[in-house]
Amino acid sequence: MKEEQSNDYGHVLKYTGIFGGVQGLNILVSLVRNKLIAVILGPNGMGLASLFNTTVSFISQATNFGISFSAVKHVSELFDSGDAAAIGHFVKVVRIWSLLTAVLGMAVCALAGPVLSDLTFAWGDHTLHFILLSPAIGLMAVTGGETAILKGARQLRPLAVIQIYTVLAALFLSIPIYYFFGQKGIVPVIVLMALASMLLTVVHSYRLFPLRLRGERGVLSQGVAMVRLGVAFVMAGVLGTGAEMVIRSYLNVSSGNLDVVGLYNAGFMLCVTYAGMVFSAMETDYFPRLSAVASGDTAIRNQTVNRQIEVSLLIVSPMLAALIVALPVLVPLLFSAKFLPMVSMAQAAVFSMYVKAVSLPVSYITLARGDSLGFMLLEAVFDVMLVMLVIAGYHYWGLLGTGIALSLSYVLDLLLVVVYTSVRYRYRLSSQVLHYAAIQLSLGLAVYIVTLIDHPLIYWSLGVLICTASLLISIYILHQKASLWTSLTNKIRNRFSRHA
Repeated sequence: MKEEQSNDYGHVLKYTGIFGGVQGLNILVSLVRNKLIAVILGPNGMGLASLFNTTVSFISQATNFGISFSAVKHVSELFDSGDAAAIGHFVKVVRIWSLLTAVLGMAVCALAGPVLSDLTFAWGDHTLHFILLSPAIGLMAVTGGETAILKGARQLRPLAVIQIYTVLAALFLSIPIYYFFGQKGIVPVIVLMALASMLLTVVHSYRLFPLRLRGERGVLSQGVAMVRLGVAFVMAGVLGTGAEMVIRSYLNVSSGNLDVVGLYNAGFMLCVTYAGMVFSAMETDYFPRLSAVASGDTAIRNQTVNRQIEVSLLIVSPMLAALIVALPVLVPLLFSAKFLPMVSMAQAAVFSMYVKAVSLPVSYITLARGDSLGFMLLEAVFDVMLVMLVIAGYHYWGLLGTGIALSLSYVLDLLLVVVYTSVRYRYRLSSQVLHYAAIQLSLGLAVYIVTLIDHPLIYWSLGVLICTASLLISIYILHQKASLWTSLTNKIRNRFSRHA
């Protein structure tokens, strides 16, 4: 039993490390890119880019029918069956529906240009910008369909390569354009990045499943079930992106200053996006494992969820503690000194990621059980809370208030998700999860208190000490759970025996 438990923890840790490692490499390249963009465009330019990117994401998610999510399940089932003809046919179904959503997304973006301009900006007419951005929506729809095909066919290595090359392409495309054209290059960069991502994805996907133009009957009708499955996921994405659009538009309109939007976006990106490298294994590895046991024994399902929480929490906590301490140094390094006003906001917002390490694995229970209505309801309530709290936080305490609001909204979301899954699916947080969360959150709060100290020597001495304690505690617990030292020594011993 102990060996089985060790293997279970080791599996979670292994795949969190693999997918997190790819995400980490992407983040490192993105750090360089964001630093250069911050220097070239400044907070004002980054705020403008944030508004355009958020709007594009919103329209894309609202018009893609969830194909990038729902197609994975169907392709995966056919892939397991080994029926090459059925796989090829359904790939054609995915591609036809992706093309339809691409046309729809482009039309919506172009036709809604005047409305989007009025809703997003308090100054000027940006209708032409949204019309010029419409090709990016179509390109993203095609990319989503081809990515789903690769995921369903378990092509994880090509997916990792695509991610890396896409980030590199974004770096080498955006920097020269921003350098020579400044803010005028924002719209072309968004379109070119979408094009580069699509080309990289299509090359790998077409190599595995060549494009066949011959038509077959029933292609559209056979995709209806796939589209229906993705509707809840789409609605959740639309609500989330819509919430971010409302927040950024409010900050822009209420302050009359794009700098505030740029500062908020940079702080949000530091806390949410970079901590996401630990959560990147959720959809690829954890969700299929949870789905396999979701309808079975309650104890096994709860154990699967709680072990995922434990590993995620223990890995992410030392990183978050270090982020809180290092933000005053990281912000000028990653962006520029102009972004220092958002340090206090980001430090307060970091606690949202502690909470997300617990809430995210629990929220996947609803998806694994096919409870699309419950998932959508929980997401809707969270998004409403997020918008209301951030608006109130900024109104009373400025940027710092938005950071506090982010963390508070995630706490309320955790309570809501745990209560819902407890009542509906008899989920229970384990005593170990509560124990580890209490330890690591206490250390995180201690680090935050240290940031209020003005004396540099005391600040760094206590900060490094607490971060080290958080790291050592996580390593010790993971070693006990997953037999990390035994696994490492066995690998070294096997490698030496091969060369002997």
